[in-house]
Amino acid sequence: MKKALVLGASGATGQILVTLLIQKGFKVLALVRKTSIEKAPFAAHDNLELIEAEISTISIDSLAQYTHQCEVVCCCLGHNISFRGILGPPWRLVADAVQKVSRAIEQKDAHSKTKFILMNTSGCTNPDIPETPPLSQRLITSILRVFLPPLVDNEKAVEFLRLTIGQKHEKIEWVAVRPDDLINETHVSDYEIHASPIRNVIFDAGKTSRINVADFMSELAVNHDLWQQWKGQMPIIYNNQPEV
Repeated sequence: MKKALVLGASGATGQILVTLLIQKGFKVLALVRKTSIEKAPFAAHDNLELIEAEISTISIDSLAQYTHQCEVVCCCLGHNISFRGILGPPWRLVADAVQKVSRAIEQKDAHSKTKFILMNTSGCTNPDIPETPPLSQRLITSILRVFLPPLVDNEKAVEFLRLTIGQKHEKIEWVAVRPDDLINETHVSDYEIHASPIRNVIFDAGKTSRINVADFMSELAVNHDLWQQWKGQMPIIYNNQPEV
């Protein structure tokens, strides 16, 4: 049975992703804090193993014990939507986690590559294409970088994947999934994937349900052709908008 390690498994998207991965045949190793387990209890399942640990304090060697078991690593870490969560430490939660996980994977003595799937944000651009956001979006984003550390954190995380891991790493392949404005829905609905934003992410953001993000991430984990299509890229995901 294939195994997947999920970081941020207690979050709104992470919990859904854990469930979908199990449904699609994975044994899931969920890295969660003790307080998160108590606040967001997981349903007992034979194919779910809860690992009580802090990503910020776990050593690379200890983390490697789990990454070495897994064909897929998914990161749904994010900052709490609160005053302290947005402006307070840790300011490099996601970027540091991405680097630590990558270093742990690099210790793996295996010929097969590990898939690393990062949940990112539409606010981060992909210079590799390159993308040229509208001027209004660029102006607001430059201001947000000063006042909203989470945006810089997400940019640093994907920058590490793009520039340090790159496209030809011996042990890691990656995809950074960029949802737009996140909403809650109870069922997977039709959604569309684009290489770049087709909307102004500040003034004309599209809606993306968390369950659709989790579904796309889980499909990347299981669908070889889909993975080959998007590996090394930063796809944007939107819910399909009903025709008016």
